[in-house]
Amino acid sequence: MRPIEVVDRLGRWSSGRGPLYVLLAARLRHLIDDGELPPGVLLPPDRALAGALAVGRTTVVAAYDLLRAEGRITRRQGSGTRVAGVPRNVEDPAPVDPIFLDSLEARDDDVLLAICAAPGDPPPQLAEAFVRIAPELSRVSDDIGYYPYGHPSLRQALADRYAARGVPTRPEQILVTNGGQQALSLLAHALVSPGDQVLVEAPTYPGALEAFREQGAVLRGLPVGLDGFEAAVRERRPAVAYVIPTYQNPTGSVMSGLARQRLASAGVPVIEDEVPGDLAFPGEPQPAPMAAYGDSVISIGSLSKSIWGGLRIGWIRATPPLINRVARRRAVHDLGGNIPTQLAAVHLLPLLDGPELHNTLKARHDHLHTQLTQALPTWEVPTVRGGQCLWARLPYGDGTSFAQTTLRHGLAILPGGGLDVTGASDAYVRFHFRARPDDLTEAVQRLAQAWTAYHPPADRVRPRPAIAI
Repeated sequence: MRPIEVVDRLGRWSSGRGPLYVLLAARLRHLIDDGELPPGVLLPPDRALAGALAVGRTTVVAAYDLLRAEGRITRRQGSGTRVAGVPRNVEDPAPVDPIFLDSLEARDDDVLLAICAAPGDPPPQLAEAFVRIAPELSRVSDDIGYYPYGHPSLRQALADRYAARGVPTRPEQILVTNGGQQALSLLAHALVSPGDQVLVEAPTYPGALEAFREQGAVLRGLPVGLDGFEAAVRERRPAVAYVIPTYQNPTGSVMSGLARQRLASAGVPVIEDEVPGDLAFPGEPQPAPMAAYGDSVISIGSLSKSIWGGLRIGWIRATPPLINRVARRRAVHDLGGNIPTQLAAVHLLPLLDGPELHNTLKARHDHLHTQLTQALPTWEVPTVRGGQCLWARLPYGDGTSFAQTTLRHGLAILPGGGLDVTGASDAYVRFHFRARPDDLTEAVQRLAQAWTAYHPPADRVRPRPAIAI
C-alpha cells in the first residue's frame, strides 16, 4: 500500500491529545480493527510514511512498535511491515464479538439471546408514570426543553436518593445521561487520553472496555475487586480505574467496605459502576456506595437494568467541576436528554427499593441455577446474592468456540474471553437470568444440546485447573 493511500485513510489522526506516536498508533489500530486495513496488507516503510505525514521517522517507528507489541502488525527485515489482523493477546484482546452488538436489536429468527442482561418487558408502572406526568407537561411554558445537565427535578431526586444512602449530594453533583453507557463514554472522553493506562477488573463489563478503547487507552487488568490496586497505581500511574463493587458484572461478587475505602483513598480517580448495585436479592444488606469514602470516586448509575433499557436514563455523580466539564462535552453530543422520560423517571425511582424487582430477580436466579446444575452437573456455576448474571466455568474447552456451537443450536451466549483483558477467562461463559422462566428453561435445554455436540479445539480438550476469581 502506497503511503498516500494510508494518509488518506488516517484522516485527522493528529488532532487528539497525547504524543504523536500514540495518536498515530490509535488511528491505525482503528483501521485494522474495522477491517479497512485487512490482514496481509503491506504498510509503508517508516521513512516513506513519515515523509507523507510530515513527522519524524521515530514517530512512525514508535507507532509501529506499539502495534507490533499488540500483535496487530508484523515487522520482518526483507518483507516489510504487514497487518496481522485483530489480536487476541493478554494485554488488549479483540473487541467484543459482534453478537454483543446484535443483541441490542430485535431479531426475527428463533435464536434465544442470553447476552444482553436487561429486562425483557417494560413494567406496568412505566406507562403509569407517563400518565402521571401529562398534567405537568401541559403546564410547561417559556421552556425550550434543553437541559444538558438533566432536568432539575430528576437531578434533585437522584441527589436525594444518594443522601438517603449516606452520601450527601447536591443536584450540582448530578449529570443525567442517556443511559449508563453514555455516562461511561463521556467520562472516558473527559478523563482518558490516548496511551493512558486504565485499571479494570478482569473480567468486567465489556461495554466499559469498549468505551476506554475508543479513547486509545491501555487497559490493565487486575483481579475482581482490583486486588493489588496500590501497587498497580505506583507502577502504572493510571489515569483512572473502573470497578463494579456491588454484584459485579459478570461474577456477582460484592466488595467489602474496607476495600472500597482503600480504593477511594489511593489518589486515583475511580469510576464506580453502580448499575448492578440496585439488583439485590431480598434480605441482602446494601453496602454503602464507594462515593461515601471520598471525592475521588465518580459514580454512575442507570435504570436500564432495573426498570427497562428503553428508558435510556443514566447519571453521573461527581464533583461539580467534573460535572461541568462533562456537561460541556455532553452538550456537543446531543444538547440534552428526553425531558418527558426524565420526568417519568422521577416517579420510577422508588421501584428500585420496592420488593417486586428484588423478589423477581431472586426467583429467576434460583430457577436458572437449578436448571443449569441439573442439566450440566459437571459445570461450575456459583450462586450470587444479587445482580443479573451467572458466571459459569466450562469443565473443558473455551467459551468462544462453545458460543459458536450454541449459536448453531439457537442460543446466543457471551463468552468470557471478551470480558477479560488478561485472557484468563477463556474457560467461562456468562448467562443472565432476566428472561421469563419458560425462556430460561428453553435456553438451558438448547445449552445442554449444544454441550453434547460440542467438540473443542484440540488445544482445549484437557480439563482446565480451577481459577480463583
